[in-house]
Amino acid sequence: MRKGVLEFCILSILSNERMYASDILGRLKEARLLVVEGTLYPLLTRLKNAGLLAYEWEESTSGPPRKYYLLTETGGRFLEELRETWNELQNAVEQTTEKQ
Repeated sequence: MRKGVLEFCILSILSNERMYASDILGRLKEARLLVVEGTLYPLLTRLKNAGLLAYEWEESTSGPPRKYYLLTETGGRFLEELRETWNELQNAVEQTTEKQ
């Protein structure tokens, strides 16, 4: 379940702008989702191989080129499906945990 939530969060983060992996980690950390690089990079690769993400190389003024990840059109459609599923799950949990 955690992996699915992380995918959802990563795709959501990248729906607004392309990002460098360390920036993605920072956003997850800000949201109190602690993820290590050893978890993030394989997940980004899997999402890229599934056609949900792409990346662009950009020269850096302070070191080697950086890989920036961005959402593909397919990734955007998949993200919308995830949002619908998340909302349904959230509603189901709220209904079953409400005090009677």
